Amino acid sequence: MGSTSILDALNVRVEGSGDKYLVFAHGFGTDQSAWQRVLPYFTRNYKVILYDLVCAGSVNPDYFDYRRYTALDAYVDDLLNILDSLHVTRCAYVGHSISAMIGMLASIRRPELFSKLILIGASPRFLNDGENYHGGFEQGEIEHVFSAMEANYEAWVNGFAPLAVGADVPAAVREFSRTLFNMRPDITLFVSRTVFNSDLRGILGLVKVPCCIMQTARDMSVPAAVATYMKEHLGGKSTIQWLDTEGHLPHLSAPSYLAHQLEIALSQ
Repeated sequence: MGSTSILDALNVRVEGSGDKYLVFAHGFGTDQSAWQRVLPYFTRNYKVILYDLVCAGSVNPDYFDYRRYTALDAYVDDLLNILDSLHVTRCAYVGHSISAMIGMLASIRRPELFSKLILIGASPRFLNDGENYHGGFEQGEIEHVFSAMEANYEAWVNGFAPLAVGADVPAAVREFSRTLFNMRPDITLFVSRTVFNSDLRGILGLVKVPCCIMQTARDMSVPAAVATYMKEHLGGKSTIQWLDTEGHLPHLSAPSYLAHQLEIALSQ
């Protein structure tokens, strides 16, 4: 990112007037705007930190270093650098999808920073592994997704967005499509390969910070069995909050409902 500060490069914002910090970290294919209808529920009681992952379409693509962002550790570096730059010493963290895993990895490095992790649509591994682990996808299915992205990105987005949103909420599909189209297709494909080829099952036991796993009733990206697997293997106190809504992006499809569920999780 050169001479540009990480706070500027990743569009970091702090909203709200509370005395405690709360981080909202978005997932693959979105940017911080994904939280815009959830944010107002928390600005009275928290200072809410929002930022964009370096792969987001809202970030200058020149900042995306293909050599650096080959694994999630570089994204963890970014998160910790943001918190240090803001002089945050303690926060609750809400991470969606890829950012759920980034938050867990960050908590292993700096457990004192995080009072609680709330993990929405989290998966340590998307690929199935024999009879021992059901991640939701076979290798051939993933390769087919990559091929479709390369062949016709627009057609892939138009097919993928409604499946990912899951619920019958056209506005959410339009919003997710917008942020996917904002991403440069080569960056989208590169990040997809990084995410789908990751296997973080081995680090779950190292996560000692209390975790709340939020899992929707039906998520095409993350089967319910993954939430159960994570609860059984996380190293600290963990709970599952089953959400009475569908899809991988409840903050887009059911924001007020999700906000209420987040309030419950944060109060426990």
